[in-house]
Amino acid sequence: MSAPSTIISRDANKPSSRPRGAPRRGEAREALMQAALELVASEANFSAISLRRIARQAGVVPTAFYRHFEDLDALGLTLIEDTFRSLRAILRDAALSSMPLKGLVRYSVELFAHYVRDKQLLFQFVVKERFAGTVAMREAIHNEIVLVTNALAADLARFDEFSHISQNDLRVISDLVVNTVITLSERILDVDPDNAEDDALMLRAEKQLRLIFMGVGRWESQPD
Repeated sequence: MSAPSTIISRDANKPSSRPRGAPRRGEAREALMQAALELVASEANFSAISLRRIARQAGVVPTAFYRHFEDLDALGLTLIEDTFRSLRAILRDAALSSMPLKGLVRYSVELFAHYVRDKQLLFQFVVKERFAGTVAMREAIHNEIVLVTNALAADLARFDEFSHISQNDLRVISDLVVNTVITLSERILDVDPDNAEDDALMLRAEKQLRLIFMGVGRWESQPD
């Protein structure tokens, strides 16, 4: 399976703290985004990195930054939007609601793990900024998670097995699922995919999700 292309290319997922040469014409914007991701992965939280440091890492002069972004927050918000836009596209293209429920959990875990590894630097950025970023960054990540949660609730509503669950309760269930998956992403970033610990991590995540859905099968929604 492959993730849709985003602003940051797949080859850009290896962190590097060494400044690169000047980008080719038309590539400065991507170079600035990549530089920010590399510095966050190797050095510090985004809010602790200066505009000049990002520009130097990208191989451009500091004044060139403002041709592409209003300020550092604008750069960070673009990275957040890029991460979740491509994630929503993957979930949409996977057509999870058309799959049999029995195989849905395992497939979803494998799909998400693949995406996190494919976009490692983007997810390292989001994981760090979710709690340590500026107010604007934290709020943007929260809003993006809400969008993913609502989309999942809409997908679950299409399953006959969940027809007895109210829309509000489906959102609560989706919130549990999404938070479980976010926790999984944080661990995926720390574990070598060839390590036996990775297999245990995938099985644990699958078990957690199965337990959630087992409880859903016995849940009876009450009138609001």
